Amino acid sequence: MSRRRGGDRVRVREVPHGHGHGHVDAPTSRIARVVLLGFLAVVALGSVAGLVALWPSGDSAVEDVQYAAEGVTFPDAEVLAVREACPVIAVGPGLETPEGAEEFPEGCNEIDVRLTSGPEEGDEATVQTEPSVVRSGLRAGDDVVLLRIPPADEAAPVVYGFSHTHREAPLLGMTVLFVVVVAVVARLRGLLALLGLVFAAAVMWWFVIPGLLAGESGVAVAVVGSTVIMFVVLYLAHGPSIRTSTALAGTFLGIAVTALLGMWAVDAARLSGMSGEGSEMLQLYADGLDYKALLSAGIVIAGLGVLNDVTITQSSAVWELRAAAPDLTRRELFSRGMRIGRDHIASTIYTIVFAYAGTALGVLLLLSLYDRQASHVLSDDMLSEEVVRTLASAIGLVASVPITTAVAALTVSGARARSAVPEHEDARA
Repeated sequence: MSRRRGGDRVRVREVPHGHGHGHVDAPTSRIARVVLLGFLAVVALGSVAGLVALWPSGDSAVEDVQYAAEGVTFPDAEVLAVREACPVIAVGPGLETPEGAEEFPEGCNEIDVRLTSGPEEGDEATVQTEPSVVRSGLRAGDDVVLLRIPPADEAAPVVYGFSHTHREAPLLGMTVLFVVVVAVVARLRGLLALLGLVFAAAVMWWFVIPGLLAGESGVAVAVVGSTVIMFVVLYLAHGPSIRTSTALAGTFLGIAVTALLGMWAVDAARLSGMSGEGSEMLQLYADGLDYKALLSAGIVIAGLGVLNDVTITQSSAVWELRAAAPDLTRRELFSRGMRIGRDHIASTIYTIVFAYAGTALGVLLLLSLYDRQASHVLSDDMLSEEVVRTLASAIGLVASVPITTAVAALTVSGARARSAVPEHEDARA
């Protein structure tokens, strides 16, 4: 299109308009598109084959575990009064309980309740609990769940214990608020992302967890499950396009890097995968599971969300660069895309590290109290597992940036000839 300006005829380059999700489309290389889609087709077939081969048959390597002893029930109750919290008695390696000290001194760490369900509905009772429950802010009027232990004979009294606080209302409120905020800010794309999250939860609950409990290869189950999840959530949230397919290819290659690195790191660091309270409890009922493989599987799954974020950002960056500057060579596209990627890497590394520091703050505080060398603290099983998990996920994440950027730069069309324009800076569009 030509326009007359100041006596000169100036050629103005038109930028194609975007389609789908508000992105600007850019031409793509036909050969690269065929290779990309062929690669994704192979991955898709492999994922389906993996689902079929690893799908849990119902025969678990772990027997069902009864949560409570036979006859134990969980009636609801209303809190009437909360006593003061007991002082904490320090226990640990080399520490002894002070002579004459009681684990729970009388008159504290207790709550008065009125039962609102069960055979003793309406009765009042005093229940012993933990200091953490009292310090949580529990107050009169709160609803709690008790643990009712039936009497051994008719003459013996019923024994009650504290199970947990009813938290359904605040959790539901936070969930509704989250959905509303996502719907208002991100609109349709946000709602589709939430739908993808539901699908991911279904894959985890019906495939990954049963597959791990069935004794299947932890890494294989995690990789197959992660691949299936990424196929659905990326196309659902960002739409089926070559741009999304490029991000998907970078995500899969990033998953592969993370899985291989995770397996190597777990073996090289001689990690057992059995540290932490959850693993210790699981060993009581599933000692035959491969806990090192479970740790490697956790490393793969832990990095999925951030990996998805980075790859889709890099793919979009290259696409927008090509649409805005059709005359850039593929080398220039890659170089400029990597500038964006480096900034993203820096902020994402902070996200990964601070997310762990926030969730493990209590453990870090406890380790800081011990009179030990820093190298010994880092070599502790529990902390070493988290360090390996964080570093393996971060390395896979960083590696996915140049991979995705290169795939995107090769997929979009090559540079077009520069438009013939007068040598005026303000004449270029």
